[in-house]
Amino acid sequence: MKTELKDLLRPEILHTVDGLELVARIVVEGFMSGSNQSQTIGSGQEFSQYRSYEPGDDLRQLDWKMYARSERFYIKQAEIETNITVKFIIDASESMSYGEKSLTKLDYAKVMTAALAYLARKQSDTFGLYAVNDTALRVVHPRFEQQHYMRFLYELVSLNAEGSWSKSASLETLFDRHGKEMIIFFSDLYDEKNDLFEFISSLKTTRNEVIVFHLMGNEEMTLGFNGSFTFEDMESGAHLKADTALQQAPYVERVQKWIQRSRLWMLEKQISYHLVMLNDSFEKVLRDFLKVRKSIAR
Repeated sequence: MKTELKDLLRPEILHTVDGLELVARIVVEGFMSGSNQSQTIGSGQEFSQYRSYEPGDDLRQLDWKMYARSERFYIKQAEIETNITVKFIIDASESMSYGEKSLTKLDYAKVMTAALAYLARKQSDTFGLYAVNDTALRVVHPRFEQQHYMRFLYELVSLNAEGSWSKSASLETLFDRHGKEMIIFFSDLYDEKNDLFEFISSLKTTRNEVIVFHLMGNEEMTLGFNGSFTFEDMESGAHLKADTALQQAPYVERVQKWIQRSRLWMLEKQISYHLVMLNDSFEKVLRDFLKVRKSIAR
């Protein structure tokens, strides 16, 4: 992560609209200046393919502008629209307040959400925000207006991690399934009785695309703490004593199996899965994500 950006990843900056907008702009411009990858979030780039007219072709598909330029008849075969609705969902449960080196999972989700929304705005896509826990539900309905991005950022900086994941069955009714949309979900995937996974499954339809960013800390993944500790579940308050020297190997194995099961489950559901570590640079995560987007669009 660039030194310039590291110096800005402080609560007094990230928790202000101007500060978060500045960080998002630096992330996006840093990515764009150092990469030749497509900056398109959506499922395709504008594209038209032509072929010569043949007897029997539908005359309504003739492109008269091409005829005016070339004095030949061409059929427009395909056109892929770029404008979609991007919906960002953030798991705002208490476990997202876990952090390493002063950066929490929720802060990381806020920066990535702000950066991706910045890109969506640049390509004239509508975008909205849904932040979910069992204490409150924050919603910024998708729009494309001059001041919409600032309202979007205001809700982001006001967001706190509290409570647990909401088990409300009515959550899926928040989403309009009639248009072309992309749903981007940030979470650490901690829940009880697979409620969160059931929610993710309910989001996927044949008409949309769902992307999950799974946020984890490096020490959280490896149990990288030396000594005997009492660990507390941030959502249930349950306590567990553990000697990390004895428990590290089986713990790491269980975590890796859980991640692999999660990845395969989403693959079967045709949901895109991205494991993101809190020490990963935002530019790298953005670049890898858009590289996948570009390959899908082909």
